[in-house]
Amino acid sequence: MATSSTASPQSAVLHRSLRSSPLTVTSANRHTLNFSDGGSMLDSTCGAAVSCIGYGNKRVRDAMMAQLDKFAYVNSMFFSTPIYEELAAELIRGTEGKMARALMMCSGSEAMEAALKMARQYFVEKGELKRSKFIARESSYHGTTLGSLGVSGHVGRRALFEGTGMLGANVGRVSACYAYRGMKEGMTEEQYVQMLADELDRKFEEMDPGTVCAFIAEPVVGAALGCVPAVPGYFKAMKAVCDKHGALLILDEVMSGMGRCGTLHEWQQEGVVPDIQTLAKGLGGGYVPVAAIMINHKVEDALSAGTGAFAHGHTYQGHPVSCAGALEVQRIIREENLVANVARLGVIFGDLLHQALDSHPCVGDVRGKGLFWGVEFVADKKTKEPFSRAKNVANAVHHVGLHRYGISLYPGMGTKDGILGDVVLICPAYNSTEDEIRHIVKKVKQTVDWTFKDLENNDSSLFRAQPASRL
Repeated sequence: MATSSTASPQSAVLHRSLRSSPLTVTSANRHTLNFSDGGSMLDSTCGAAVSCIGYGNKRVRDAMMAQLDKFAYVNSMFFSTPIYEELAAELIRGTEGKMARALMMCSGSEAMEAALKMARQYFVEKGELKRSKFIARESSYHGTTLGSLGVSGHVGRRALFEGTGMLGANVGRVSACYAYRGMKEGMTEEQYVQMLADELDRKFEEMDPGTVCAFIAEPVVGAALGCVPAVPGYFKAMKAVCDKHGALLILDEVMSGMGRCGTLHEWQQEGVVPDIQTLAKGLGGGYVPVAAIMINHKVEDALSAGTGAFAHGHTYQGHPVSCAGALEVQRIIREENLVANVARLGVIFGDLLHQALDSHPCVGDVRGKGLFWGVEFVADKKTKEPFSRAKNVANAVHHVGLHRYGISLYPGMGTKDGILGDVVLICPAYNSTEDEIRHIVKKVKQTVDWTFKDLENNDSSLFRAQPASRL
């Protein structure tokens, strides 16, 4: 387990917090991180749901080195590369041909920026020049750049820029599909879906349907709410509303996609095909900084019939070494049937988490799918009232897990109203075994039990103010 930080207080790095030094990782193997102070941690969240095949994979290393031996970089304004073509073909193949083209970048935020620009250009190509607005959901997170943050509904991450004009004013918001807090007592899932579809329809009318480019949503809400899947039928209903008003559907699978939820793309479980999709974390498995957008045939046809070019670009898009790493990660996932393993273990993982935590007086909800699960904590199970921010519960659970039990629990806050509401995410690697999953659940239960035992004993040391996770 981790002990204490040994990073120098004179560090030249602009860390996420300047008030405390983070633990220093010196090596990693399979699913374990090792620290400079001799401690270690089972990475039960794959970082931020990134390291999906674990650490130290020789196949990925060799693929990257082979590309380096050929060349490391070319200018994508003028040149393509075989490895870029291979990766794009692999991604399109994974959609069974339902998507048409892929563009590689370096981060999920970059991918969302590109998706927004692509949606706007689609309508410009079609001559619908008034379309420049977007509809997104409350309690969502789509990236940290100003454009991607502008369509996000994450209160904490937007706060510094609210009211400045920096985030823009062309975004309308609707409710998240969040059954635990959104479904009224006695309401069926079908009625809940209809209520949300009606809300989206009204938002289109309020904003003038002819001015809206797209509706944006995460199929499973990640950092903002903590692994909240949509109820059955939700995305079919939302797609129908988008089609009614001639708008596109953008699905953000940066965190929930590339096998994390038990299918390669989460939308393959929803019976819809997005017009534009973003993906990132599981794409390169942490071996390289890489992300992508994919467009479907309708969007490709509009570009091909118009200017024939996407008015967008990055210096490092389609970077050959990143493409080599990501392609090998995807080949490993496919060849080792890891998505099927995620689906199989996900059922076991969910059942074990429910058995271990549902009866805990401070656990309000356990939710997720595949190997993407969240646990929400409440002060009162009946009213679902969250803890006060002063209790700092999510960070306390993270702290206890890391320093006492040697596991990673990804903390998040704001599940009720953007400020109050504590949750932790648990996102094991795709190549985990059933024994490892059972071990993780045991450690999670121990962590939760210990944390709230200390809370009852008023041990404020565990609940001291710590910087909130901004991953």
